[in-house]
Amino acid sequence: MIKAADVKALRDKTGAGMMDCKKALVEAKGDLNKANKILRETGISTAEKKSSRIAAEGIVTSYIHSNGRIGVLLEVNIETDFAAKNEDFKQFVKDIAMQIAAMKPQYVGREDVPSEIVEKEKAILKAQAINEGKPEKIVDKIIEGRIDKFFKQICLTEQPFIKDSDKTVTQLTTELIAKIGENIKIRRFTRYEMGEGLEKREENFAEEVQKTMGK
Repeated sequence: MIKAADVKALRDKTGAGMMDCKKALVEAKGDLNKANKILRETGISTAEKKSSRIAAEGIVTSYIHSNGRIGVLLEVNIETDFAAKNEDFKQFVKDIAMQIAAMKPQYVGREDVPSEIVEKEKAILKAQAINEGKPEKIVDKIIEGRIDKFFKQICLTEQPFIKDSDKTVTQLTTELIAKIGENIKIRRFTRYEMGEGLEKREENFAEEVQKTMGK
């Protein structure tokens, strides 16, 4: 017998619908942790199916770091104006703006990186591997691994989330899609840094932003 209190507790924890929570608890034989896992797995699968749906509403937001030296303009889309007012969605947009300020991504995803930049980086990586004396037969495999690291540095969606480095920004987005039930797209951003391109002393802006977030 599934208790109504357990259904409510699972709903409060996951944000899933009452019937979905009850179904998950039945499948998990009343185990809240197992039911949570079932909902998460089901939600991620559902989120993947929603990825092709049009998301044209959303939020354009700005973030100015407390020292006034870094600014971010960001557009994040969702399917409906109603969902754009969701507190979880608004917090997500705020967190992503802070992520951009702290981690300096250059592109949203790897598909946005111009092919000439990718090819130039591959040429550099190939030269490095050859100079390191790596066997020619494994050079391509080495380049493949290192180019993935390159994308993780410059692409927002592939970066570790600054509030939880165990998940990427893509994983964070997928979890929110599963929770809200609408497709979400980080569309575009611009990051400004005072004196960028000019000679100046080194500062750890990632550390500063994380302190601002209370981490």
